[in-house]
Amino acid sequence: MSFSIAHLGPPGTNTETAALAYTQWLQQSQGQESILCPYPSIAQTLQAVAKQEADFAVVPVENSTEGSVTITLDTLWQLETLQIQKALVLPITHSLLSYAFSLKEIKTVYSHPQALAQCQNVLETYLPHVQLVPTASTVEALQYLTQDPHNENNEKNGAIASSRASELYNLPILMSSLNDYPDNCTRFWVMGLEAATSGTYLSLGFTTPVNEPGALVRPLAVFAEREINLTRIESRPTKRSLGEYLFFIDIEGNAAQPHVKAALADLPQYTEVLKIFGNYDVLSISYLSQ
Repeated sequence: MSFSIAHLGPPGTNTETAALAYTQWLQQSQGQESILCPYPSIAQTLQAVAKQEADFAVVPVENSTEGSVTITLDTLWQLETLQIQKALVLPITHSLLSYAFSLKEIKTVYSHPQALAQCQNVLETYLPHVQLVPTASTVEALQYLTQDPHNENNEKNGAIASSRASELYNLPILMSSLNDYPDNCTRFWVMGLEAATSGTYLSLGFTTPVNEPGALVRPLAVFAEREINLTRIESRPTKRSLGEYLFFIDIEGNAAQPHVKAALADLPQYTEVLKIFGNYDVLSISYLSQ
């Protein structure tokens, strides 16, 4: 028996690297084989698990430079059945791939919006006049190095991707370590259908019943009163009305612990909709690759 793992493709994306690390962990810890299934978008990756087309999905949720990956949070809220199995932390290093001989020749740079944002300062310093064009993934950007219907002089294009993508597709690297911050990393979630109950972190989302003073303080006080540490809080629009928000929270703890269990029991009286996304542990990619 083997597991199928959906991820943002094609091969060579950072998400695929995280998915490969998860397959390694499954092999080492459980003796389970896995196959990777690339999808063209993060939303389709999550929907594949909800539709039972894949057993798991690996999706980016937060970057240390650019913050949360909102499409992951929005899609997770919309889908009712997904649970977090593990969190994976992957160091991210971007490279500029191009057939150009120098930076001065490049007129257009393609990449995923997150990659472009994570390299913003370097791009403004070394390539201040280039046009930045977003693509669905860092690997999709590579097609513009060999073909571009809007630019006959293909060597003028560049793409931001990983050094692994350069090796996979035999493309030259013009500039390495392009990201603005050397400790740039992304946290990924492994999503599945089984309820996750073990682990040292717990994630949940909720909306408040009314928009009034104290509406957010009251549910947060449930954790503060029990000295439960919140490691992240993120607001997203409900998409129902301007000024209405839903909140994503990560806490340290396990739902089986008495103080966490008590907090979760009190929380519904201060929320309109409450969703528990599961308990999980965090795995380091560098650890997995050893």
